[in-house]
Amino acid sequence: MCRKEEQLQKFRKQGLDAVLGTFEDPASLKAAMQGCDSLILISPPTQNQVQCEKNAIDSAKQEGITYIVKISASDANLRSSVPWAKSHAEIDHYLRNSGIAWTILKPTAFMQNFLSLSKPISKGILPQVAGNGHVGYIDALDIARVAFSVLTEDHHKRATYFLNGPEMLDMKEIALQLSETLGKKVRYVNLPSFVFRLLLRLYGSSRWVANGLIEQYAEVVAKNHDHDMNEEVIRITNCPPRSFLDFAKEHKEAFLNLN
Repeated sequence: MCRKEEQLQKFRKQGLDAVLGTFEDPASLKAAMQGCDSLILISPPTQNQVQCEKNAIDSAKQEGITYIVKISASDANLRSSVPWAKSHAEIDHYLRNSGIAWTILKPTAFMQNFLSLSKPISKGILPQVAGNGHVGYIDALDIARVAFSVLTEDHHKRATYFLNGPEMLDMKEIALQLSETLGKKVRYVNLPSFVFRLLLRLYGSSRWVANGLIEQYAEVVAKNHDHDMNEEVIRITNCPPRSFLDFAKEHKEAFLNLN
């Protein structure tokens, strides 16, 4: 499902059966779901994310979809101060009570998040507010491989899987691996929250997103509240998750800000 006509044509040229629709428009969701019996549910972190995904779940139920694989978050919690973590928890509860078969995937932080910091990284600085917190960062490609497996196999229904990469890393270790990849020194700078907020706003983040990211990294990550390691990715897909170093090498041009 895509939102824009140009996206629709691009997907169709690639041989994909694409349809138009938006989470905000239940009628378009129902039209998009015609002929489908399963759904991978994923939407961006927005202030109306809960309503958007509830719309999708309600439409799926009305259109006879029998199985939903939802991409949630490892820190999802109804009492979380991180806005999208709280939203994911609310949606997870709603899905479990929907009457539709489900599998919920709870990945930790995406490696792709570092691409949003490519400009300062290209200048030798990794800015964050994460202290010495460790995270088992995961490549979004590995999440997709898990989603494909659980969608096409019959024994994952009513299961919740926490997903992580192959190693726990703090920001200093991330900076060292970026340095090795780029062939120049990248230094981790643990910024005060108000400085990091200004930096995020400068790079185009909304106030809501900037505040949420600071809460996530300064509270969940810096205080080591992220979940511990497991081997769910390799268990489900029979393939080990990619390392951050491999990810960084693949995206070397982006981190050098050459794109």
